Amino acid sequence: MIIPALDLIDGQVVRLFQGDYDQVTEYKVDAVEQYAVYHNAGANWLHLVDLTGAKDTNARQLDVINRLINSTPAQVQIGGGVRTEKDVSDLLDAGAARVVVGSTAVKDPETVKGWMKKFGPERIVLALDINIDANGRRNVAVSGWQEDSGVTIEALLEDFLTVGLKHVLCTDISRDGTLAGSNVELYVDLCRDYPQVDFQSSGGIGSLADIEALKGTGVAGVIVGRALLDGKFTAKEAFACWQEG
Repeated sequence: MIIPALDLIDGQVVRLFQGDYDQVTEYKVDAVEQYAVYHNAGANWLHLVDLTGAKDTNARQLDVINRLINSTPAQVQIGGGVRTEKDVSDLLDAGAARVVVGSTAVKDPETVKGWMKKFGPERIVLALDINIDANGRRNVAVSGWQEDSGVTIEALLEDFLTVGLKHVLCTDISRDGTLAGSNVELYVDLCRDYPQVDFQSSGGIGSLADIEALKGTGVAGVIVGRALLDGKFTAKEAFACWQEG
């Protein structure tokens, strides 16, 4: 399925280029109205990143998040600086269907495995951002992509499968925000090797052809953010593309 995405800073819809807060594009759209457009086009799931909360968890936009979730019949998964069990419970209480956990899953896997046991693996999405080195090793990056964890995605997946891992949002960092296409080979490999996991592709979608290229990979979802906001294609066109053939 197609999962349209919005990133928010102080309630404003934005996009960061490759995770850099110094390279922000602001979009003059209302988040509630934008989610309505996406849902009307066929979106049963929506993706939200609280970039304000990612930078400062004390500044999490819970009121904005609650208003957004209440405005749409679609299910919403939310991430951005989820570091504590309270962060998870706050977002679930605000109405999130799933909470997206990034760096903490790499830095403190035992804690996040505990959250999966407590809240259920269906409620947690691991967001794994991948740097692929010259030898093809797929290392997970942390701290807003500034740091290489030294842990491969394969090792992390094996660890979390012990607690019933179900959802993984995987981004090839080199593709994010570039509109240069997804790393199709990466998703083919992951979906083949870990069929029990529902993978969401993220990063690089710039055309309907990029969506088309992912259809045979086995991914359960395709996150589409900037391309929709930039008008590369409409949400209706994206859904029609995914559903064809």
